[in-house]
Amino acid sequence: MVDYVRQRKYCSTVELGRAFEVSPATIQRDISEIVRNKLLRKVHGGVAVLETASDAIVPAEDSRFEDRMRINPEKKSHIARLAESLVEAGDILFLDSSSTALFLARQLQKSCLPNLTIITNSVLIIQEFRLFPSQFVLISLGGTFNSHLNAFLGRAAIETLRRYQINKAFVSAAGITTNGLFTYHENHAEFLKVAIEMAKETHALIDSSKFNKNALFAICTLADLGSLISDAAPLPVIENALRRVLHAPLASNSASASMGRLR
Repeated sequence: MVDYVRQRKYCSTVELGRAFEVSPATIQRDISEIVRNKLLRKVHGGVAVLETASDAIVPAEDSRFEDRMRINPEKKSHIARLAESLVEAGDILFLDSSSTALFLARQLQKSCLPNLTIITNSVLIIQEFRLFPSQFVLISLGGTFNSHLNAFLGRAAIETLRRYQINKAFVSAAGITTNGLFTYHENHAEFLKVAIEMAKETHALIDSSKFNKNALFAICTLADLGSLISDAAPLPVIENALRRVLHAPLASNSASASMGRLR
């Protein structure tokens, strides 16, 4: 089990139970013994390799929002600049509650577009909207507050979301595989499925640390995406299943030079 986790940096207790075909109680006992022997460390929802707190690698969507903001900030800022190149005057955008979408929102705070409408369930984007250009419009989605995701979710948020026409949705996830996007939270998956359904096109903001990683709940398939925006190219098997990939090396800040492939 220790080698299995070390190869993956992090594993949830659910994943370990499935991999080793044992009961949750057995996994918990094994984890307790391994942690007591200081071979791995216990984190929210599972175990991770022994690393310093600043270098800890845990699933982005299964850590607290404050922690996710500190994970790969350069990559997320880079992705935000690439994503901004897709935003046009008059767009009605949906920005999800991910940390990468917050980076995009902060990039849009400096925008010179004459008008833009932003729909979001992100508490931080809502709180920071006073920093956006005065001609921009905010539509905030209420609902049940989820402190782990720093977002409004649930039936009320979904019912409100269904009222609006969305040009472009920008969403993130815990991971991406050939089967699509994934999250660790069921209500989060249900909410994003509706956002993607309501949008004319959806763009996935996924940094390269999330490539080839899945989680408990599926959000959408690759066919549902208008594009993947990242700091690096995914494996060909994923890239070939996507309509468009926008990526550029982290050293490049030019969105115009970042077009990976358009199908």
